Amino acid sequence: MRIAVVGATGMVGQVMLKVLAERSFPITALYCVASERSIGKEILFGGDKIKVIGLEQAVSLKPDIALFSAGGDTSRAWAPKFAKVGSVVIDNSSAFRMDSDKKLIVPEINGNELTLQDKIIANPNCSTIQMVMALLPIHRNYGLKRVVVSTYQSVSGTGVKAINQMEAERADKKGEMAYPYPIDMNCIPHGGNFQEDGYTTEEQKLVDETRKILGDGSIPVSATVVRVPVKGGHSESINVETIKPFDIDIVRKQIHETPGVVVQDFPETNTYPMPLYAEGKNDVYVGRIRRDSTVENGLNMWVVSDNLRKGAATNAVQIAERIKELMG
Repeated sequence: MRIAVVGATGMVGQVMLKVLAERSFPITALYCVASERSIGKEILFGGDKIKVIGLEQAVSLKPDIALFSAGGDTSRAWAPKFAKVGSVVIDNSSAFRMDSDKKLIVPEINGNELTLQDKIIANPNCSTIQMVMALLPIHRNYGLKRVVVSTYQSVSGTGVKAINQMEAERADKKGEMAYPYPIDMNCIPHGGNFQEDGYTTEEQKLVDETRKILGDGSIPVSATVVRVPVKGGHSESINVETIKPFDIDIVRKQIHETPGVVVQDFPETNTYPMPLYAEGKNDVYVGRIRRDSTVENGLNMWVVSDNLRKGAATNAVQIAERIKELMG
């Protein structure tokens, strides 16, 4: 297949290339696409040096699939152009996620909704992906009465500028600021832009995207997004109230049996998920699964995943694999 990676020089684009190689995705031609200032640069893939090309040239080459991770403005401007020449666009930005005529896909959950008529497919927010993966067996077996989530998001979710800020602060150097405050030795309860209701756009994504992916617009979700001084890997503390009663040991088993999810929940050996050990891996890790005795049918869990992998690149490549299956 002819594959274009739009934003190939960026953080997520680089991981997309890694994941394509690791999963042995069948590629007959790879187009590394970036902004004008990167045209002509070389990217190493599978032992070959591939020259970066611009968007106009990439559209003219009519790739079968275009993986986008170049920001919402680029996606809004260029994804329809790729779709018009027959490419299937898998977009990692927020540009199309809540469009009623675009599908928002986590393959393990709703990948069976994809058809060959889908020309622009949205990849969910990184925090949403790991949360819905953990919620899936609970939603299917018991129903979700209420979800309260607090995120502990790594600086890589903001981008390379944020990583540089944290590393400069750790080296006691002055540098460009990605955040309005220092991030090293600090936590910033602010992700995205503040809305009139006091919530941020990052928090709103957790509400809206969860409902769309799970196919239930009535699920009450309350979110608080916090940026923490961790380089890679997002963590979430999730409190759930279910509609039906449950046995906590059966819930733990059901989460364990969910494809793409790994349970790490052995308090006696201090075994629980941590971003330090999730970084570079494709799974979603769940631990600290325990009953919340303050409400009827309540439970708590701790969910960790690499935000650049399952939270972005890996999920996008998995969608591409589903499209390839449909194409035959």
